[in-house]
Amino acid sequence: MTDLRLGVLGYGLRGSLARTAHRPGSGARVTALAEPDPRARAEAAVAFPEALLTADHREVLAHTGIDAVLILTPDHTHADLACEALHAGKPVFVEKPLDISVERCDTILRTAYETGTRLYIGHNMRHMPVVRLMRDLVRRGAVGEVKTVWIRHFVGYGGDWYFKDWHAERRYTTGLLLQKAAHDIDVLHWLAGGYARDVQALGDLMVYGDNPHRREPGEPKADDWYTKDGHWPPHTQRALNPVIDVEDVSLLNMRLDNGVLAAYQQCHFTPDYWRNYTVIGDAGRLENFGDGPGGCVKVWNARRSGYRPEADEVHGIPAAEDEAGHGGADPLLMDEFLRFVREGGRTDTSPVAARMAVATGVRATASLRDGGTPRRVPPLDGDMVAYFERGQVRVSRPATRP
Repeated sequence: MTDLRLGVLGYGLRGSLARTAHRPGSGARVTALAEPDPRARAEAAVAFPEALLTADHREVLAHTGIDAVLILTPDHTHADLACEALHAGKPVFVEKPLDISVERCDTILRTAYETGTRLYIGHNMRHMPVVRLMRDLVRRGAVGEVKTVWIRHFVGYGGDWYFKDWHAERRYTTGLLLQKAAHDIDVLHWLAGGYARDVQALGDLMVYGDNPHRREPGEPKADDWYTKDGHWPPHTQRALNPVIDVEDVSLLNMRLDNGVLAAYQQCHFTPDYWRNYTVIGDAGRLENFGDGPGGCVKVWNARRSGYRPEADEVHGIPAAEDEAGHGGADPLLMDEFLRFVREGGRTDTSPVAARMAVATGVRATASLRDGGTPRRVPPLDGDMVAYFERGQVRVSRPATRP
C-alpha cells in the first residue's frame, strides 16, 4: 500500500497525533509540516527528518506532494486553516474542538459541503475503550431506554495544562466549558442519541484567578509546565498565564432534542483526574469506575434495593491494542482518518456532532456568564446534516420536466 503523504499544520502538544500518523512504509508519512515556533520546528525535524519544515502554512497547502492535511493548531485558528485546505482540495483532519464559535464551525462545514472535500474531526474519545463499552451496553438495552445522563469531569492537572498558556484566555477558547467539555458533550450526545437543545449553566473562576504568580507577557512557559508531578495543592502553582479569564469550575444542565435530560460538571482543581459517567434508563443504570484498564463499568438492572456496591453486571474496561495517546484512542482515531481519506464513507466521529458539541459549549458559556439564563442551541442546516450523515456524499436531484 502506497503511503499517504500528510501535511501537518501545528506541532504543539497535539503534535503527538502527527507522530501517531507517521507510519513510513505502513500507510502514511508526514511529508511537510508548518510551525511558527522555531523550537517546535526543531523537535519536528527530529521526528520527521525527511519532511519539509516551514513557518508558513501556505507552503504546506501549496505542496504538490500532499494527499491530506492535519490541523493541530490552537482552537481559534481552525476555521481559517481548514477552509484554506478544503478549498485546496485536501482532505482535512481538524483537532477538536472544531473551532470556538458556532459561526466559524458552520463556515467549516459549509465549505466542506460546497467543495465536496472530505472533512474529519478528531473527537478521539469515541474510540476510547470505556466510551465504546458504555455505548455498546446502551445499544444492547442494558439500562432500557436512556432517560438521563450525568457526567462529572475531575481535572487534576487543570492548573498545569489549562491555566499556563492560551487555554486560559477567552479570546482563544471562548471558555473551558467549550474547549475542555467538547469531548464529554460529544460523548454525552453519542450515548444519549440526541443533541442538546436547551442549556443552562453556572460557573466561576474560584481558584486560579486569585493566584498572583503569573508570567510576564511574552515570557515563555516554564519547562515543567506539562508535568504530572508536583504543583499540588493548587495555590502552589507558579508561572501561570499572564491573562486568566476563563472559569475553573462549571455546572451545565441540558435538555436534548429527544427529551433526554443531562448534566455535566467540570472542576480544574481536584486531586484526581478522570471522568465519571452515569447513564440511567427506564430499566437500569450504568456507571464507570475509572476510565482506563483496571477500571470497570457496573450495571444495576435486576431489582430495586438500597445502596449495594455489587452490581448485576460488571464489565472490565479493556485495554486498547496500542495504549499510546488517550488510552489507545489516538491510534484508532488516526486509523479511521486514514481509511476515510482513502475510501470515504461513514465514520464514528461526526462533523455534525462536533459542531453541535461546540454550539452547546458556546451557548452554555453565554448562559454561565449571564447568571444562568437558559439558552437555545441553534440547529444546523438540514441539507448539511443529511450530507454528512450520508458519509459526505452528494445526492443528485432528478431533473424537473419543463
